[in-house]
Amino acid sequence: MVQTIIRKLTYGWRLFGTGFSFFSFGLIGLLLRFLVFPALSILPGNRLQRISWGQRVVHYCSYVFIGLMYRIGIMTYEIKGLDKLNRPGQLIIANHPTLIDILFLFSRIKQANCIVKESLWRNPFMHGPILNAGYISNGVPKKMIAECVELLQSGGTLIIFPEGTRSVPGKPYFFHRGAATIALQANKIVTPITLSCYPSTLTKAEQWYQIPYRRFHLTMDVGDDIALDEFTTIKPKSIAVRRFNQFLQNYFSHQREVYKKYGK
Repeated sequence: MVQTIIRKLTYGWRLFGTGFSFFSFGLIGLLLRFLVFPALSILPGNRLQRISWGQRVVHYCSYVFIGLMYRIGIMTYEIKGLDKLNRPGQLIIANHPTLIDILFLFSRIKQANCIVKESLWRNPFMHGPILNAGYISNGVPKKMIAECVELLQSGGTLIIFPEGTRSVPGKPYFFHRGAATIALQANKIVTPITLSCYPSTLTKAEQWYQIPYRRFHLTMDVGDDIALDEFTTIKPKSIAVRRFNQFLQNYFSHQREVYKKYGK
């Protein structure tokens, strides 16, 4: 009886904490849009400097947000290989199991760019960070790829989810070829990150209030850099992209099976 009451109270607290976290995220987004970023815009400096400041603001806000979720008892987390991150010209390719993946990555990468769905540019909570941090729209694919390649070759850091959206639990991975195309054209550092969440939560098939039976545990495993030599020499380029895309899909599929077996 006592244990049942404790479980219900704990569940209720985590449900409240989850709602509070989403409220806090929205509030942070509005404060950034209407207070922080307008203040940054009047500081001396060029556009690239302002984008750099914007990305650092997103980094610190993401760090605080993940810390909030941890401290109020919604989640726990583990990071492996953090020392492999934060290098110039680094393309980070990751799977996408939960809604907070990008914030978790931003919280550990001091300055990074990413590709954003065109529809999010109209989101009042996201518009400010997206615009001021210089994120790249996926609206025009050729333009998107060119901007990503230019960013990496100029020493920037880019995060890409090859699935394009969150994974569907129990379904095989399907990777779009954009990440592989960008990686081979830029020919810079390519670092895979495997994200694992157990129990599964905040997936594409779930609403925010459908929380798991206990705190979820998010693992970020930074893999070794992927050598591109064997792919960049393949002709024509379309075949090289297809093979590298399949390589990435196989890599993350294997990683998911490993975490199914050992990651719980």
